[in-house]
Amino acid sequence: MRKYIDIGANLTDAVFKGVYRGKKVHDDDFHHVLNRAFEIGMDKIIVTAGCKDDINEALKLVKDNERLYCTVGVHPTRCNEFENNDNPENHLNILKDFIVENKDKVVALGEIGLDYDRTQFCPIETQKKYFKMQLQLATETNLPLFLHSRNCADDFIDIISKKRDVLHGGVVHSFTGTVEEAEMYTDLGFFIGINGCSLKTEENLKAMASIPTEKTYD
Repeated sequence: MRKYIDIGANLTDAVFKGVYRGKKVHDDDFHHVLNRAFEIGMDKIIVTAGCKDDINEALKLVKDNERLYCTVGVHPTRCNEFENNDNPENHLNILKDFIVENKDKVVALGEIGLDYDRTQFCPIETQKKYFKMQLQLATETNLPLFLHSRNCADDFIDIISKKRDVLHGGVVHSFTGTVEEAEMYTDLGFFIGINGCSLKTEENLKAMASIPTEKTYD
């Protein structure tokens, strides 16, 4: 049987415990979901975290399962939490502590990046500020990156390019950009993650078809 690794599973979502939009719909079937995945060839799963609460939940999920791992990072649409919870430097140190204290389970820094399609959740300048700040952790921990990029290629590439020599690769997750953007990301040494969001338009399809197979994850 062919084996797979899921590199971006949102398993902290309440739907996996039977809760949909705040309403309990069915019993918690999380372990059944995992078992079905493992039975059909899923070898390991990386649980995506996008905020402090996500990280706490993800670490609880992966702690006692040798097939589960997780990321640590703050999603661009949630970067306000750097300023809402405590001072930004303290918040960054909390993220670093999560990584250092769980080295055997934290395998990437993410999900971090920029999202200019959903600035109603977090302003562009705030996103940029804390994307740059979180990249400091990549240089300090030597972790690869699990990246988010939405309608922000110029700023994203500018920020990443300036850190290129001290970063350790990674994946631009759920890619929805152009042929040109895909080429720039792969030239910077990153893999491209493809999922349903990547395949919605003709332009999307052309971009996905342009990416060398050895540079893609899906």
